[in-house]
Amino acid sequence: MDFIRTDGRNKDFIENCRLLDMDLDRRVGKIIKRDKYKKYNQLDEIQEAIIIYQNNKVIGGGAIRRYDDENIELKRVFVHTEYQGQGIGCKLVSLLIEWAEELGYKRIVLETGKLLVESCAVYKKLGFEVIANYGPYVNMPDSLCMAKDLKYK
Repeated sequence: MDFIRTDGRNKDFIENCRLLDMDLDRRVGKIIKRDKYKKYNQLDEIQEAIIIYQNNKVIGGGAIRRYDDENIELKRVFVHTEYQGQGIGCKLVSLLIEWAEELGYKRIVLETGKLLVESCAVYKKLGFEVIANYGPYVNMPDSLCMAKDLKYK
């Protein structure tokens, strides 16, 4: 399995994000109107992304994006369904955390859905703690925001 650094323009990363959106529509689309999130998930500002390959096939990916001078945001994390539950998501998020530390950020923040129990479990396992909803998610009750302090260099 290879974890390759890239950016938001990478065609494999873009396709992985499309599959993430399809998965979210399938899992929570009947409960949550997801259209309100589209403008916060644009890929054009993503400079740091990781794609996961197994035997030259994309099986997942995720990214980090500058939020402000001290905070970086975890974005678009998705491991294809058939590869979930194998620790791949934890490894991916850990590598994105390391990258954020390399870049000198003090904290990593994220927004996920309260209904995405598996994602929440991964983030909690890696030391993320629930925080008050930030920025555009303040008035979105279906959102769950989390943060983790980084060991910046």
